[in-house]
Amino acid sequence: QFKLIVENPEKPVASGLQVTALVEYFPEKKEDLRDRLLLLIENDTVDIPLLGLIPCCYLEIEPEINFGTVIANSQIISKEISIANRGSSSGTFKVSYDGVILLNIGPTSGVVQPKSIKIVKVDICTDIPRIIKEVIKVELEGRGCTEVWIKAVVVEQVLKVLGVSCGNVLKCINFGPVYFGSSKTEQISLYNESPKCMDWVAVLEDNAIGGEMGTDLQRSADAVLQDLSLKNRTTDVDVSTLILCIPNQGTLLPYEKSVVTLCFSPKDFSVISHSLQQDYVLFLRFEAVGNKDGYLQALMNRSHHVELALTGTGLPVMLIFNPGPVIKFMDCFLGEQTQVLCTLRNESESLPATFSFRKIAHFNISPEKGKITKKSTKDVIFSFSPHQIGTFKVKQVVDIIGTGLEKNNLQVLKMSFHQMHLSFIGVCKSKRKNILFKINPGITPIISNATGQFVADGTKQCTDSAPVAMLKSTQTHIHTHRINRNCEGDALIAFPNDRAASIRPSKLNKKYRTIFTKTERYNYIDPEFSYTDCEQLSKEAHKEYYKDFISSLRQRRLQKEATRQFSIYNNSVSIGLKPAEGLMSPVISITDFHKEKSRFRMLPLDENSLLTSRKLAAIGFKSSIKEICSGLNAMPCSTQEKEDCSLTLTSKQLHQLLIGPSTMDFGDVCVYSTTARKLHIINNLLVHIWIQIEIEIDELQKTGPLSQVVPPLTKTHIPVVFETNTPGIFKRSFTYTINNQHLGHVLVVAKAVSVELELSARELILNPIPGYLAETEFRTTVTVYNPRNHPAEFTWKPVITDRGTAFSIQPTRGFVEAYRDLECEVVWHPGFNSPEAGEFNLCVRKGNTVKLKCFAKVTIHT
Repeated sequence: QFKLIVENPEKPVASGLQVTALVEYFPEKKEDLRDRLLLLIENDTVDIPLLGLIPCCYLEIEPEINFGTVIANSQIISKEISIANRGSSSGTFKVSYDGVILLNIGPTSGVVQPKSIKIVKVDICTDIPRIIKEVIKVELEGRGCTEVWIKAVVVEQVLKVLGVSCGNVLKCINFGPVYFGSSKTEQISLYNESPKCMDWVAVLEDNAIGGEMGTDLQRSADAVLQDLSLKNRTTDVDVSTLILCIPNQGTLLPYEKSVVTLCFSPKDFSVISHSLQQDYVLFLRFEAVGNKDGYLQALMNRSHHVELALTGTGLPVMLIFNPGPVIKFMDCFLGEQTQVLCTLRNESESLPATFSFRKIAHFNISPEKGKITKKSTKDVIFSFSPHQIGTFKVKQVVDIIGTGLEKNNLQVLKMSFHQMHLSFIGVCKSKRKNILFKINPGITPIISNATGQFVADGTKQCTDSAPVAMLKSTQTHIHTHRINRNCEGDALIAFPNDRAASIRPSKLNKKYRTIFTKTERYNYIDPEFSYTDCEQLSKEAHKEYYKDFISSLRQRRLQKEATRQFSIYNNSVSIGLKPAEGLMSPVISITDFHKEKSRFRMLPLDENSLLTSRKLAAIGFKSSIKEICSGLNAMPCSTQEKEDCSLTLTSKQLHQLLIGPSTMDFGDVCVYSTTARKLHIINNLLVHIWIQIEIEIDELQKTGPLSQVVPPLTKTHIPVVFETNTPGIFKRSFTYTINNQHLGHVLVVAKAVSVELELSARELILNPIPGYLAETEFRTTVTVYNPRNHPAEFTWKPVITDRGTAFSIQPTRGFVEAYRDLECEVVWHPGFNSPEAGEFNLCVRKGNTVKLKCFAKVTIHT
C-alpha cells in the first residue's frame, strides 16, 4: 500500500545537488501499516521506516478547575475548561456528574473538531460557606474516562473591629468620664478578612435592647422609676450628635485595614443645667453594603456586620469660686490698685478642669489660665487697676478648655466647651486739686485765657499743640470796620492771644480775622515744612481713594445682607410678610407640634450625618407608604432625572436602597407553567435612581420591565417570571445595575417538578347509612388536592379483577386548579357475589399516579 516514485540518478550526485523521492500511501482498510525504504549510497545502506497510520482523534482535558477562595454571597460564578483535539479527526466527549453539590455544566456532550478546542462552562453557587471538592467524569473518545476535579473554598465576608495598638478584636470601647460639651476620641481599626473588596457603612443603633442614653446608672432603681422625665426627653434626641464616626463609610480592599476615629460628645439633657451625671450605652454597627433584605425576609441572605458597644459618662463642670460670682473691689483713686484673693475649687471626682480668664479693661487676673486637678483648689488674684474715673460693672468670662474633634475632620482641637461668668464691680474716685492763678506780667504765654491775666499752674498735663480759638465772623458785628463789612461769611475769627498759633494756619484755604475789626491776620507759611500744591493734590487724591474704597466695602456688605435676606424669604413657605403688617401667626396646638416633629424626624438623612436605625426605619416607613406599581419611565427623561441618574452613589446612599429579596426561592414549580415573584425596589433617597436588569437566562425571559426610573422616597416592584420545561433543581443568578454604575445580583432558586395530585386518604371504608336497607348503595367521598402551581388533568381508572368490581367513582375525569381541591364520590353497588374490595388508579396527565383502595363494610343481621 506504499508506492515509491523516484528517478535514480545515473551519475554521481555532485555536492550541493539533491535527489527527490515521493512516497505515496493508499490505505485499503483501517489498520496501521509498517514498511521500510532502503536507500543505497555507494557502499552504505540507509533503512528508512515507513508508518501508515489511519486518521484518529486525540483529546486532552485539564485535570482541575480551581475557583480559589470566593465569598459566600449567593452568586453564581463560572469558570471554563477546554477540551483540545490534537488529532486528525473529530472526537466526541460526554460529561457526567453525580455529586451532591449542584453544578451547572454545559455542554455535557459534543464533538471536537480536529486541531480545535471546545469550551465547557462550569458554574457553582456560593450560597453557603463550605469547601467544594467534587469530581466530574469526562468520557473522551479514544482516551476512556477521565476525572476532572472541581475545587473551591467558599468563605463568609468577615468584617472585624480591631484595636489600633494591640490588634485584638474589640467588643466594647469605654470612653470614661467626659465633660458635657467636650469630646473624647478613640481609634479603632476595621479589617476586611475576606478575598473581595467590601463597601462598608456605620449605623448607630439607637433603639437596640440594652442601650442607655442620659441615665445615671449609679442611682437606685426606685429613684430612676420615680424620675422618668429625663427618659422621656431623651427619646427624641438625635443620637448621631453624641457619637461622631470619621469616616462613617468607605471601601476596604481584600485583607486591608483602615483606621476609624470615634468621638464621644455628651450632651446635657437635664432640667437643671449641669446637675446630673449621665451614663451612655450605645451600639455602633459596621455593616457591609450589599443586598439588604430587611423585612423582605430572604431565606438565603446573611447580613455581614459587626457590632461595637460604646460606653461613656457625661459630667457637668463643677468649678466653684469663693468669693463669687459677684466680686466687689474696694474704692480706689486713679493710678492705684486693689486686689481680691479668690479660691477656685474643682468638685469633680473624676476629671481635672482647665480654665482661662478673658482679658477685660481695668482688671487683671493672675494667673490668667491654669489647671485644677480633681478634688483640689487653686488661688487666683483679681486686681482692679482703673485707667479712668468712674464706676465699673463688667462681666468676666471664664472659659473651660477641653478637647474636641472638628466635624468631618480628624484634627483634634483645644476649645472652650463651657463658660462661667463673674461680675466685677469697682469704683475709681478722683482726687481734689487746687489750681492757683497768677497775674500775667505782660508777656502772653503759649497757653492763656482770653485776657491773659490769670494762668493756671498745671500746664504739664497739656499737649504741645497750641489751640486756636475760632468763631464764625457772622456771629458778631459790633466793632467791624467799615472796610471789612463785605468780608466772606466763612472766615474764621482768631482771639487776640493766639498770636503764636496764627503764624501756622491749620488750612491753607482758610482766612483768619480779628474778633473786633475783622481785619485779616497775617499767617506765616514756612515753605520748608508746608505742603506744596502737588503734595496737597496727592493728599486729597489719597483721601478720595480711601473714601471710595470704604464706600465700596459698605455697598458690598449691604449687597451681601440683601442677598442673605432674599435667600431667607425665597422659599415655598415664607413669602416675606411681616407679622406687624396684619398677618396673624397661627395658633399651634400640642397635637400639631408632635405631628410636625415626627414629620421632621422622617426627613431623609444628611450625607454627612451618621446613620441611625430609628432614622432608617422612619424613612423606610415613609417610602413604603408611597408605592407606585405602574407608569414609571424606562429611561431618564426630564433634566432632573438625567442629572440624578448620572450620580455616583456613596456607600451610605447605597445602604439606603433596598432591592430584594437577594434570593428568590420559587419552591416547587411545575414544568410548562409560569410563576412570578416580586423584586421589591425601595428608594429612600432624595434623588431618582435608574434600575437596569440584565437577564440571559432562558427560564426568566418573560421578566419585565427590565428598566425603571424610581422617584425619590417611593417603592415599586418588578415581577420576575420563571418558566421551565426541564425538571430538576434550578439555581441561577441575574445581575442589575444602579445608575448604570453600581452592580448587584439576585439568586433565583426553584425546583422544577411535574404536576401532581394528592389524596386525602389512600384507603376508604364504605359503611352503610343508618336507617337505610342493606341492599342500598354505600357512599363516601375522597378529596383530591393539587399542591402545585399548574392545573392538573386526572382520570380515574378502576383495577378490574377476576370477580370484576362493584365500585364506581364520580367524576371519572376532570381538572383540579392550582392550589385547589376537588371532592370525588365513591359508590359501592351491592349485589350477588359483589366484591367488597376494589382499587382505583388516579392517573395525572404528565404527572404521577396514586392508588386508592376501597372497602365495603357489610353487616349481616341475624
